Amino acid sequence: MNIKSRTVVDNKMEKVYDLIIVGAGPAGITAAIYAARKKMDCLVLTVDVGGQTAWSGDIENYTGYQFVSGRELTAKFEEHIKKYNVKVKENEAVKELRKEGGKIFVKTEKNTYLSRSLIIASGKKSKELSVPGEKEYKNKGLTYCATCDGPLFEGKEVVVVGGGNSALDAALQLIRIAKKVYVMNISDKLAGDAVMRDKLESADNVTVINNAEVIEILGRKMVEGLRYRIGDEEKELPAGGVFVEIGLVPNSEFTRGIDKNKQGEILVNSITETNVPGIFAAGDVTDVIEKQIIIAAGEGAKAALKAFRYLLETEEDI
Repeated sequence: MNIKSRTVVDNKMEKVYDLIIVGAGPAGITAAIYAARKKMDCLVLTVDVGGQTAWSGDIENYTGYQFVSGRELTAKFEEHIKKYNVKVKENEAVKELRKEGGKIFVKTEKNTYLSRSLIIASGKKSKELSVPGEKEYKNKGLTYCATCDGPLFEGKEVVVVGGGNSALDAALQLIRIAKKVYVMNISDKLAGDAVMRDKLESADNVTVINNAEVIEILGRKMVEGLRYRIGDEEKELPAGGVFVEIGLVPNSEFTRGIDKNKQGEILVNSITETNVPGIFAAGDVTDVIEKQIIIAAGEGAKAALKAFRYLLETEEDI
């Protein structure tokens, strides 16, 4: 497809894309590749490339790879998308969407773009503890990404807050780097995949503290530990780093007018359609069950194919 039409926005002649994709994680990148193969005029708007995949440590369940790191898989994604010369604009967070007639307006911090169809593949972001000291010590010993920041804590005693797959993945990365890893879990036992739990429990430098609620991050200039509660008893744990891994929330704040569930996930049907014609969604930002890299990639492929069909069915000049 080759859109040649233009429309007036803010007194300027602006290009109208066939498709804009918001996000460049597994869903967004896969959608872009499928769109490129259909010769759609496509633009990808994203904060970064890779999304949560880039934060992941060891990946052992992505088809075709018995083992691959998150960074390695992200590099493969980037290599693949570059083959098709897809236009990707990084560091452009989308702030607002609106549809007028047959055109979708996508506003970022830098510009406004127009398209005839849209795929929202903006993924999720880390959930915060919302306790005293968290904001003060963010990036001062408190972090939300073991893959990104783990090497900075070599030889230190650190705490991973959480008990699900995100926390287990972070802890498994840190046991190779840190002197000691404490896993602070609010439940009575660890959740997450059994394979990951078994690996963690066999490590000799890990201590799991169950039924523990973090109530404050402690420090002066940098993190020096945290305060937590078990039942009615409060305790302090010294630590040189705190990794918050208590789950994720969808990046869907900008999607006003699009139906979402109580968790903020975009509601889609089996063919990735939202309640707004021409706007599709894929990956972890949606209510699709199970948040996995391979599922997100598959949903991205479906969304691109559906967007292509939508344009064929609705645009007379295509």
